Amino acid sequence: SVDLRRGSPTFGKTFSILLSGENRTMVFVPSGFFHGFCVLSEWADLLYKFTAPWEPVLQRGIRWNDTELGISWPLSDHPVLSGKDDALPFLENFPEVELFDAGSPPW
Repeated sequence: SVDLRRGSPTFGKTFSILLSGENRTMVFVPSGFFHGFCVLSEWADLLYKFTAPWEPVLQRGIRWNDTELGISWPLSDHPVLSGKDDALPFLENFPEVELFDAGSPPW
C-alpha cells in the first residue's frame, strides 16, 4: 500500500506483505492509501470488503513501477498488466486535487 494523504509524514511511503493461502494473512488498507497486488501463481482469488458502496467512476491509481515509490515487486521484467493499469500516471503526475487530505478522502 502507498500513503497518499497530503500532509502526512509518511506520504508516498509504501508497505508490502506476502499474502497466501498458506499463511492465511489478511490486510487492512485504510482510507487515504492505495494498494496493488501481484499474483505469483497461475490463479488467485482476491476478496475485498469495502467501507462504502463500490463506485467504478471513483477508481484511481498510480503506476506500479514508479521508481519514486521504490516498490520491490517479486516478478519478471515483463509482467502482464491490464490496459487500465498500464496507462496509470506516476505519482509526480497524479492530480493534486485527487490526493487525500490527512484524515478524510476527497471522494
